[in-house]
Amino acid sequence: MADNLFFASPLGDEQLKKRINERDEDLRGHYFRDTTAILHSYPFRRLKHKTQVFFAPRNDHICTRIEHVMHVATVATTICRALGLDPDLAWAIGLGHDLGHTPFGHLGEKIIGNLLAGEGGFRHEIYSLRVVDHLTGYGKGLNLTYAVRDGILNHCGEKFEKVIRPDFNIKNLSEIKTREYYPSSWEAVVVRMSDKIAYLGRDLEDAMQLHIVTPDQIPEEVRRILGEHNSDIINTLVQDVISYSLENGEIGFSNDIYETIIQLKEFNYKNIYSNPRLTVYHDYFERIIMTLFHYLKELFETKGFEIETYHDEKNYLAQRFGDFLKKMQHFYESEGASALHIVIDYIAGMTDDYSIDCVKEIMIPRKFSVQFDQIIPGPDLI
Repeated sequence: MADNLFFASPLGDEQLKKRINERDEDLRGHYFRDTTAILHSYPFRRLKHKTQVFFAPRNDHICTRIEHVMHVATVATTICRALGLDPDLAWAIGLGHDLGHTPFGHLGEKIIGNLLAGEGGFRHEIYSLRVVDHLTGYGKGLNLTYAVRDGILNHCGEKFEKVIRPDFNIKNLSEIKTREYYPSSWEAVVVRMSDKIAYLGRDLEDAMQLHIVTPDQIPEEVRRILGEHNSDIINTLVQDVISYSLENGEIGFSNDIYETIIQLKEFNYKNIYSNPRLTVYHDYFERIIMTLFHYLKELFETKGFEIETYHDEKNYLAQRFGDFLKKMQHFYESEGASALHIVIDYIAGMTDDYSIDCVKEIMIPRKFSVQFDQIIPGPDLI
């Protein structure tokens, strides 16, 4: 429960800490236990090779998805400490909020969304819940608390609200298919705000390091009020959220800061996210995802769960996909999953580099150059 009366919640621990499957808790506590489950999961490990903004970066100092979620978690934890909220809950939601992101960031999300257009599209927030509830552990899920699952599902970082209050209702999370809902806890609301705080300044910093934008291009008011370095921007925004929230009993920004945030957002969208140096690769990444989709979908529609037949393809992608199907077969059969959704699950979990390597696999299999050497002796050179 919150130490500050401003941020009291009508929901009790029994509701917020409830798990899908009951289990005996240990000395870590409910939310820190969720954090350890997320940290040790395969989807979390793969975030280090998933795009934040700049695709498949070779520069070690350019932000990847794993760094982003850690930034969000630390910002949210800092704010929660200042507001008397539960930092363990904020930390868990922050680390887990982007587990459903596709390869190639929001572009990959858009491409996969087009494949699912007849079913409402693809939203990484909703898919993140599928990852933690079902896909992780080959159908078992992580069995996280309601509060963490709710925060992951309803973290939407693309909406730039000035203020947010929780929706103090226990929702059937598995039925939510849109971004129109708000989370049930103050801590999750803080994470939702922290998502924006974490990426606005960092994306700008990375863009300057890659010479996509220069400091003199940044609007003068943004530089004056927020600063031009990521550390200055984060510090300004965090301090403002804390001050405003303590004074008003809702999580938000002061008027001047909020107006400047919108300026910075518009600058980033125009000069970074829509920059030709990034958009020139969009067609290539769409070809990669679509090539993988058509290949794997045809493969599954032909072979189904006859796992051994995937080795006949003579490439590692087919073999790994077959292994994935073997481990997931019970889950997919229990939910009656279609070929479409099975293939989307597999592709959405890929990293940038793995998806690129997989396209190479099905175009020129690694075994291609040696398969005949295994059968026919080399030429007689004497």
